[in-house]
Amino acid sequence: MGCRQVFIRFGGCNLNCTYCDTDASAGARFCRVEQKPGLKNYRLVQNPLSPQEVASLANSFCLSRHHSVALTGGEPLLYPLFIRELAPLLKGARRGIFLETNGTLPRALLEVINLVDIIGVDFKLPGTTGLPPYWEEHRRFLEIAGQREVFVKAVVGEGTKNEEIETAASLINEVSPGTALVLQPVVLPGGIQGIGPARMLELQETALRKIKDVRLIPQTHKITGCL
Repeated sequence: MGCRQVFIRFGGCNLNCTYCDTDASAGARFCRVEQKPGLKNYRLVQNPLSPQEVASLANSFCLSRHHSVALTGGEPLLYPLFIRELAPLLKGARRGIFLETNGTLPRALLEVINLVDIIGVDFKLPGTTGLPPYWEEHRRFLEIAGQREVFVKAVVGEGTKNEEIETAASLINEVSPGTALVLQPVVLPGGIQGIGPARMLELQETALRKIKDVRLIPQTHKITGCL
C-alpha cells in the first residue's frame, strides 16, 4: 500500500464479479498509456500489442523508481504464454514483478511462477461477487503461490457472511500459515463504500480468530484519484 507501481492491465476475465469496475471484454481496439503519472493524459495505442511493445512502454517509466511492475486485469493468467515472453523484458523495479490475480487458474500459475516475485491472490467471496464459491481452486492456487511472496485479498460488503471469512482464514492457516489477509471494502457505483465500519471490524475480528495478520485497506488509488 502506498508504493509506486507501473500497471500493465490485461483485458478479459474468466469471472464476472458484480462489483467489478473494469470492462471484462478482451476485444478493445486500443489501450491507454498514461504519459505523465497522475495527470490522466492518456495516449491511445492500437491493440494487440506484442510483449516487446508492452515492455518498451513499461520500461519508459524508469522502473528503478518503482516498487514493482504490476500485472493486473482483467485476469492476467488468461495469457500465460504472453507473460512468459513479457516478464524477462521487465527489469529494474525494486521488488520485481507483482502478479494480481483472482486465484482460480492454478495451472496457468504453474507456467509463470518462476517469473514473478510477489503474488496478490483475490479470494472471491460469494456474498460480494454474486458467483459460486471457488474454495478448491483457491486452495490449489495458494499451494503453488506459496513458492513466492504472497498475500490474500478479499473484497467485503454488507452481504459478506462471517462463514465466508472463517473459510478463507482457515484455508490460509492450513495451506500458507503466516500469509496476510487484506479485507477490502467494496465500492459501489458513485464511489460509495458498500460496508460500514462496525461490520468491517466484525469481519476482521472473525478472521483474526484463525490467522494473525488481517488488515482493512481500501482501494487507495480511488482515494488518491489515480487511475
